Amino acid sequence: MNFSRRQMLAGLAGLGVVGLAGGARYWLGRTESTPTHDYELIAAPLDVELVPGHVTPAWGYGGQAPGLELRARQGDWLRVRFINRLPEPTTIHWHGIRLPLEMDGVPYVSQLPVRPGEHFDYRFQVHDAGSFWYHPHTTSAEQLGRGLVGPLIVEERDGSGFRHERTLCLKNWHVDKQGAFTDFSIAREAARVGTLGLLSTINGRHLPDIDLPAGQVVRLRLINVDNTMTYRLNLPGGDARIYALDGNPVAPRPLGKEYWLGPGMRLDLALRVPPAGQPLSLRNGPMRLATFRSVGSHEAPVDWPAPLPANPIAEPDLQRAETLRFNFEWSGAVSRNVQQGGAHQFWQINGKAWDINDKTCADRPIASLRKDGHYVLEFRNLSQYQHPIHLHGMSFKVIGSNRRRIEPYFTDTFLLGKNETARVALVADNPGVWMLHCHVIDHMETGLMAAIEVA
Repeated sequence: MNFSRRQMLAGLAGLGVVGLAGGARYWLGRTESTPTHDYELIAAPLDVELVPGHVTPAWGYGGQAPGLELRARQGDWLRVRFINRLPEPTTIHWHGIRLPLEMDGVPYVSQLPVRPGEHFDYRFQVHDAGSFWYHPHTTSAEQLGRGLVGPLIVEERDGSGFRHERTLCLKNWHVDKQGAFTDFSIAREAARVGTLGLLSTINGRHLPDIDLPAGQVVRLRLINVDNTMTYRLNLPGGDARIYALDGNPVAPRPLGKEYWLGPGMRLDLALRVPPAGQPLSLRNGPMRLATFRSVGSHEAPVDWPAPLPANPIAEPDLQRAETLRFNFEWSGAVSRNVQQGGAHQFWQINGKAWDINDKTCADRPIASLRKDGHYVLEFRNLSQYQHPIHLHGMSFKVIGSNRRRIEPYFTDTFLLGKNETARVALVADNPGVWMLHCHVIDHMETGLMAAIEVA
């Protein structure tokens, strides 16, 4: 650990984390009297009814699971006072947001864990408009599995052109038919596709009916907050166009047969709602996730909105970019001290498996990038399982693949198919030690994570 980061972590105990007294409040809203923050966000246990007639002991943000929706406008500062009322330490990572390292929410890398009864003030400017989300980066399989996930929506500075929108958080819960939690992680599954939940939900509801205004074009913000599931999203009979991928605008194009949305990924669709009384099914492959019900609207029909404005992300210069290679592969090994509390290690990047219990792993970055340097990262999947590869702190541009045609676009999470090699490019313009990992939580917690340093 370099001295400056050691100093930073020691100092955070006095700068950002403060003990609290009094009872818990389930509340989130813009404050009017305090100059210190815009939102208070409480993480606490709560009972939810996922299975009719049964109670599930979930954990939630702001009194619900998934958590309440946070909103900001592009270019504004977002100031969130996070309050921990859980029985264990936690943090918040702001998935897809380009922000300073000390706001990134990775324990022992960017901050100390927020202990029960403490609070931490997150404060950062939101440079990019789009659909993002927030979640812990501590004991992730259980904390995300219990419901600690929530949407963060950054509105376009000058508006989007959409009159209507819906935010849809997709999650499969690890519960049985009585609503009791099942295992969040099973070793034999972690070494394969990952441990799948059993109950599909959208915004915490199984097979919901969602009313949409007939004849209107509605923006659907689909956010995969699941631990494991890659959704094969399709809308049979629907007239839908893709407007943004993972928070970044693309030239509008038809949804097509289906779109594969891996854990951590987001998809912004424009859907032309059919005439009243004509329902549409949102599906995962052949399985129904929700029904869109077209209800009467007095508004005049509208045309498709114009393309969304691009986010201010630096364009990498491929002519002078240095190439770095990353192999994502099965390690074929299990740590020998699992019975004594050690972590399984099934996966590795460039021959190195991240030990989720080792607080010093980030001291040994897998790559060091020059500040403002231009790079091509070659992602090689040497396994038979998909890996949604997520980079903290920066966005990258997907430029090519050996398995499919790519229309280049910016993102923070790329679904790397089995035996696929993809090329992405970026400008390393954000100093810090940033996590690069698979967002199948089982894979991340059993080795498929590394640190990249920008200095």
